[in-house]
Amino acid sequence: MPAIVVVQARAASTRLPGKALKPLAGVPMLAFLLRRLLAGGLDAPCCLATTTRPEDDALAALAASLSVPVVRGECEDVLARYLRCLDCFAPDGAVRVTADNPFTSLEMLRLALASLAQGADYVALPQGCPHGAGVDAFSAGALRRVADAAPDPAEREHINLRMLRQPGAFAIRTPSIPTAWRRPDVRLTVDTPDDYAAALRLAGGSRPEELLDFDDILARIPRPAA
Repeated sequence: MPAIVVVQARAASTRLPGKALKPLAGVPMLAFLLRRLLAGGLDAPCCLATTTRPEDDALAALAASLSVPVVRGECEDVLARYLRCLDCFAPDGAVRVTADNPFTSLEMLRLALASLAQGADYVALPQGCPHGAGVDAFSAGALRRVADAAPDPAEREHINLRMLRQPGAFAIRTPSIPTAWRRPDVRLTVDTPDDYAAALRLAGGSRPEELLDFDDILARIPRPAA
């Protein structure tokens, strides 16, 4: 299997508790994201990586209801969860999507998949992309090398930290994106009540499957005044 798309999620959130299950366009926000990924025609299967904590049972049940495989592990040891995904699916790499980014760009995800296929160890976020639109990705070999290096707890929680600390040890690629997508003024992640209110406005009455094209999403957001 060339690669998998790993949706990283957990219920714990200090700024916006339970955000993954908050409604967005008539469905839980996690379902909104998963349905976009499933409808996007990606050349990679999706799975949910969550924790074994009881509060994440609902996230696992939601993913299962959409026929999305679920892998569960320790809360803070995110690397262990990814390694479990590698063991379960035996892919060549993994694209990381976080559940608080319901408007993740499927086009940028495809760019990450292409970079992995071309031999990248780590695919960094595209420069200038809106916050919450981009993804990063890892080769299976790179993740196992990080694990074998006995990383400190911070590197197990933030799985790209070793790549950022030791860039010369990994083949790192940063995809280029069209100028129209370089909108650092745009915030699409959902981390606070204000973010959630903005996501509700952006989704409007649309179904998740109607918001597959990133240009359509950006068209709904006016550019700041010059």
